[in-house]
Amino acid sequence: MRNKSLIIVLTLIVSALCLYFLSFSFVANSVQKKAEAYATDAQGNVDLAKKQSYLDSMWNEPVYLGMTYKEVTEKELGLGLDLKGGMHVVLEVSPVEIVKSMAGNSKDPSFLKALDRAQEMQRNSQDRFTSLFAQAYREIEPDGRLSSIFSNSANRGKISYESTNEEVINVIQAEVDAAIDRSFNILQTRIDRFGVTQPNIQRLKGTGRIQIELPGIDNPERVRNLLQGMANLEFWEVWTPQEFNPYLMQVSQQLDQLQRAGKLNLPNTAAVAAKAPVAADTTEDVLAQAAGTDSAAIAANTQTDTAAALAADSATLNQQGGVLASLFTMMPNGLGANVRDTATINELFSRPDVRTLLPSNMKFLWGVKPITEGKQAFVELYAIKKGRDGKAPLGGDAINDARQDFDQHGRPEISMTMNPTGARKWARLTGDNVGRQVAIVLDNYVYSAPVVQGEITGGSSSISGNFTIDEAQDLANILKAGKMPAPTRIVEEAIVGPSLGQEAINQGLLSTVAGLVVVVIFMIAYYSRGGMIADLALLFNVFFILGVLAQFGASLTLPGIAGIVLTLGMAVDANVLIFERMREEAAKGRSMREVINAGYEKAFSSIFDANVTTFLVGFILYFFGSGPVKGFAITMMIGIVTSFFTSVYISRLLVESTFKRAGKLSFSSSLADKMFRNVKFDVMKIRKPAYGFSIALIAFGFIAMAITGPNLGIDFTGGRSYVVEFEQAVPASEIREGLLDDFQQEGTEVKTFGASNRVKIITSWLAEDESTQADEQVRTALEQGLQEYAEFNPQVLSSSKVGASMADDIQNTALIAILLSLAGIFLYVMLRFRKWQFSLGGVVALLHDALIILAVFSILHLFGISYEMDQVFIAAVLTIIGFSINDTVVIFDRVREYMHDNPRATIRQIVNPALISTFSRTIITSLTLFLVVVILFLFGGEVLRSFSLAMIIGVLAGTYSSLFIATPIVVDTIREEDGTKQPVATPQVAQKVR
Repeated sequence: MRNKSLIIVLTLIVSALCLYFLSFSFVANSVQKKAEAYATDAQGNVDLAKKQSYLDSMWNEPVYLGMTYKEVTEKELGLGLDLKGGMHVVLEVSPVEIVKSMAGNSKDPSFLKALDRAQEMQRNSQDRFTSLFAQAYREIEPDGRLSSIFSNSANRGKISYESTNEEVINVIQAEVDAAIDRSFNILQTRIDRFGVTQPNIQRLKGTGRIQIELPGIDNPERVRNLLQGMANLEFWEVWTPQEFNPYLMQVSQQLDQLQRAGKLNLPNTAAVAAKAPVAADTTEDVLAQAAGTDSAAIAANTQTDTAAALAADSATLNQQGGVLASLFTMMPNGLGANVRDTATINELFSRPDVRTLLPSNMKFLWGVKPITEGKQAFVELYAIKKGRDGKAPLGGDAINDARQDFDQHGRPEISMTMNPTGARKWARLTGDNVGRQVAIVLDNYVYSAPVVQGEITGGSSSISGNFTIDEAQDLANILKAGKMPAPTRIVEEAIVGPSLGQEAINQGLLSTVAGLVVVVIFMIAYYSRGGMIADLALLFNVFFILGVLAQFGASLTLPGIAGIVLTLGMAVDANVLIFERMREEAAKGRSMREVINAGYEKAFSSIFDANVTTFLVGFILYFFGSGPVKGFAITMMIGIVTSFFTSVYISRLLVESTFKRAGKLSFSSSLADKMFRNVKFDVMKIRKPAYGFSIALIAFGFIAMAITGPNLGIDFTGGRSYVVEFEQAVPASEIREGLLDDFQQEGTEVKTFGASNRVKIITSWLAEDESTQADEQVRTALEQGLQEYAEFNPQVLSSSKVGASMADDIQNTALIAILLSLAGIFLYVMLRFRKWQFSLGGVVALLHDALIILAVFSILHLFGISYEMDQVFIAAVLTIIGFSINDTVVIFDRVREYMHDNPRATIRQIVNPALISTFSRTIITSLTLFLVVVILFLFGGEVLRSFSLAMIIGVLAGTYSSLFIATPIVVDTIREEDGTKQPVATPQVAQKVR
């Protein structure tokens, strides 16, 4: 074996890395168990608040290799929402409101008609909204100029009356993209403040959508309000330390008295709060008037007096000791606190007896950006001065534009311009606060608090300081958040209750273990000691998959578990290829050393081609999929890479090591000796009946689909679904009849889901309306309809929503994914086999498999056996495409080998020997995968039922098409050369090898 030492070293390195990254999961789980033990009383009841308090106390404490519990949880292998419970949301930033705002809410009839028309076109188009708007306006007003609508004061410097329509659209698109970036940043900040463990937020490339996953959420309504609320940008006056210090002293005395009287209960963490060191230098953060017609120059930010006053205050507090002294610490620009103590401070300052000591126009806000010192994080506290009506002196709607720029010294700064009304208010605000701070606040968090050096007139200002370019860009985006309305709407939502999550974990573990056991037993029974080696390589494979998932910070989902289960079945394929090659070589009388070398060398090209084509399908799934499909694709791609490494390299190390130690090695058993002996068939003779059978079955399926309609899930149709559990079984048809009136006789489907007392309710009522109000209306109608069964205590375990526009996009991307998979496989096969006929045969067979799955689902639906066709169904179809081409490529590879070894033989003479020589491998691989997906169907749970059924049908169809569709098409399309070629002798079936 070449490079043996390198393979050993690489195996050890990968194993060590996987063990290292998986160890974080064990440590995190250990801390969780300790928290649960701490919070469990004598009766076995768990106090969730006490458990959370324990975890909070450990959050910044070192627990493993010097890393804090927070850092450990960031590195552990997380669980997806379907296993842990939580909320999945896809938000879409509405470009319509942005366009209206840029047009100054124009009432131009052509403009309004173009907006409406663009919204209609977007339902069936993947193009950007701005492009559709431009197209619609051109259709309605061929000679119209968009500049006449958009050349206003808000767009000064960007759009003039002379701007072309194309230039106007480019500016609008830039604003839409910037609005999406702003929304993403704002949502990220809001979620970080929400207190969710391991949240996930990401932009969906090529769309104006943002995907958010929040594990463990138990208040979905609060989340919806949080995510869909408009950004609230405000400018506030700030109390100076000299002004609020006397009040702070009074509060400190009051709290100390309560503590001495035993009437104040503080968390233990407050008493040991770490202190932040005072920075040696002060941060320069100056707000001054920009150059231009204004004469005021940019002045330096002098905070010496402020810093001295704060130092005095801090010293006074420390001398007095007590509650506030243990909570507050000195920060570079003011008082601050450890992040973990902010909740305690908020609670103290909201007490009625404390509020009476503070002025009515004083409120406290935290800085948004923590300052990290070692393992501790600190945030600054600002005393905000409210106006008479409680409103901010200036709002974000006053801002015309804000952008990152550079000052005369080349340092990053933010340039800001305001509209005329805002400029007047700004001049008054800055004039009244010379030498004082003005706080820039978004969603009640202070992003910056610059010191004003003089009254700023003219509406143009700049903010400078020790910013990086990225920080300056972020602040500019925050300032623009108030100027540009970018409302978000939920276009897809799924809520999974914790009970369903635990059930999914149990089902996933059961199906994984059962699948592994079946494969292990079969391989040992068929290949004897060689099977044991393959099983050991399989265990390495599962270990590597989990380790790599942990290393990349991915989450394990139920479809991801399905991907692992499928990998168990598909990983066997490489070992089967190798072992069957070894059996063939041994039948020729070669020595065991020659058998091992020839088996691995001759099987390599088939294994490589098969894995590349399957990986290609996985990549397309990942690129175009979302949610569960993406999780499945990640696991499948990782599994393909690890199974290639373990099957080709690690198994060879084990084979050679076993042979060297024992002097012999068996790749056969009595079962293997008896199966596939003297297999003979002529595929060319039965190809036409096979073509006819396939065409008839597909035609019947499409007729059934025409009669009943395709049973599409809400992923493709749009709508809302709910999983409801009752205390005892209730007929699904009865529930449907009871809900029809509540759902206005709109399309409603109710079916048993997993258990006899659990149903899944799907409705298309108000599917076109994606608003929160529509969500509440449908939920209320559902609850009213279920009142009839109040005695059975109905509980909604999970819910899901897919908006109509999202459903259209999912349909389009599903179709694109399938077509791209076929196109990619066509090109790869043609590249590898040098003949387009092989590509055609392979792709036709794959299309055949996809249509067979669709046809059988439709036929089952016709006879009352309904399984939804949704995103996970598409994942199954694409997986079968990967499996089937894997099988087909192995056969093609043997045909190519025989053509090379027998150049004078015709393709017809080669096909049957090639099929017969690979027949055992084809059946064994299909059988192992078939057993695995049957186990997945039986034990994987209702969520994966349609997926596993599609896989069962696909495995059978894929095996059939590889033998009777793909290769015959190659023969039928290759033009025979006459004559004189010699026939090829059929290879003998391998005999038992010991």
